[in-house]
Amino acid sequence: MVEALHDAGVVVTGAGGGIGAALARRFAAEGARVVVNDLDAGRAKAVAEEVGGIALAGDASAVVPDALDALGGSVDVYCANAGVAFGGDSLDEGAWAASWDVNVMAHVRAAHALLPGWLERGSGRFVSTVSAAGLLTMIGAAPYAVTKHGALAFAEYLSLTYRHRGIKVHAICPQGVRTDMLAATGSAGDLVLKPTAVEPEDVAEALFRGIEEDRFLILPHPEVAEYYQARAATPDRWLAGMNHLQQKWEEVR
Repeated sequence: MVEALHDAGVVVTGAGGGIGAALARRFAAEGARVVVNDLDAGRAKAVAEEVGGIALAGDASAVVPDALDALGGSVDVYCANAGVAFGGDSLDEGAWAASWDVNVMAHVRAAHALLPGWLERGSGRFVSTVSAAGLLTMIGAAPYAVTKHGALAFAEYLSLTYRHRGIKVHAICPQGVRTDMLAATGSAGDLVLKPTAVEPEDVAEALFRGIEEDRFLILPHPEVAEYYQARAATPDRWLAGMNHLQQKWEEVR
C-alpha cells in the first residue's frame, strides 16, 4: 500500500472502462476517494458504484471545478487518462482537432486549474496516460502519434518545472492494452500491438510501482525502453525498421 494515497482525493478521466477504470479501482483499493469521470454517464456511474467513488460525467477538459467540489476542495492526484485515437494519415482536420483537444489540451487545462493550489501547499501528483506512441510513434495513426508526443512533452515540462516545488509527475507509456481502443485500431493494431498486449490492471500495477519508486516514466512494456534508446541513438536505422513495418502492414491490410 502507498501510504500517501490513503484518503487522497483522486480524479481519473476516461474512467468508464479500460485503463481508466483499472486506475480508479486501484486507487480506491489504496483507500483514496476517487472521482470517476467519463463522457458516458452510465459507464462512469457503474465504475463509481463499484469502487465507492463519485461519478462525474462530461468533458475531461472541464471536470476540475466539479471534482474539487466533490472532494471537499482538494484534488491530490489527477489522472489525465481520457484519450481519442484516429487512424489514418490524411489531413482530416476534424480528427486532428479532436486529438489535439483531448490528448493534449485537456491535460493543459487540468494543470492550469490545479497548479495554483498545488504550488501553494507544496504537493500534487499529475498522472498522464500517454502511450508508447508518444515515445516512439505508431504506423497508420498520425493524429494519435503526434498528439501523444505532445502529451509526453507537456508531462516532461511539468516535471522539470515544478518537481522542486513538490509536484510529482508520471507519464504512462504502454504499447498494446486490451481495451476498446485497441480493438478499434484495426489491422495496424493487430500487427503491432495485439501480440504483446497487456491487461489494464497491468498498467495500473506498473503505475503504482512507479509511484513507490518515484519514477517519471512508467513502462508497462519494459522493452519500450530499449526501443526508445535505439530511436535516439540510431534514428535512421530505427526509421528504416519502422518503414519495414509499414510495408508489412500495407501487405496485409
